[in-house]
Amino acid sequence: MQHYSDEQLMELIKAKQSEALHALYDRYAKLVYSFAMKARKDPEFARDVVQLVYTRIWTTESGYDPAKGLFVNWLLTVTRNLTIDQLRKLRKQSALVTLEHRIEAELSAVEAHPFADPVSRKLFKQQLEEAYRYMSEQQIKLIRLFYWEGYTLSEIAEMLEEPLGTVKSRLHQSLKLLRKHMTSWREE
Repeated sequence: MQHYSDEQLMELIKAKQSEALHALYDRYAKLVYSFAMKARKDPEFARDVVQLVYTRIWTTESGYDPAKGLFVNWLLTVTRNLTIDQLRKLRKQSALVTLEHRIEAELSAVEAHPFADPVSRKLFKQQLEEAYRYMSEQQIKLIRLFYWEGYTLSEIAEMLEEPLGTVKSRLHQSLKLLRKHMTSWREE
């Protein structure tokens, strides 16, 4: 298959002839790898990009069109796009890891908070139950679902079969009421 042109190999690949993909791989894998290495000096990253490029070549329906230019230019465009996608993905993952560290730090700060000891927690619970006396069952249920059971506002709206805006508004009003009565309780 080494004597086939790039265009012929792409036609064979469309017909799902794996030998054509192997020939194309042998022909251009080093180029794709070196392109990815220039973007990020990481061999594992470059290998991932090579795999993604050749997977894209194998699975794409449209593929290369000889009327639009040279195959190598098309290949490098695909490589460039997938490299950028991978770099963005890595940045997003890095941001998530940073967020996880921030959350862990906040949780340890909460554990150092006065409510971490059993007496303070019990007092806080009593204050909360006292404030609940001024709220409707619907408001209490909303706060419990959102803050204590961890449901999202969208999930709550779906459960209650109400518009999301209504749930948001009701939560806002409930929190204002709760804050008012929790504050007044602490000041006594």
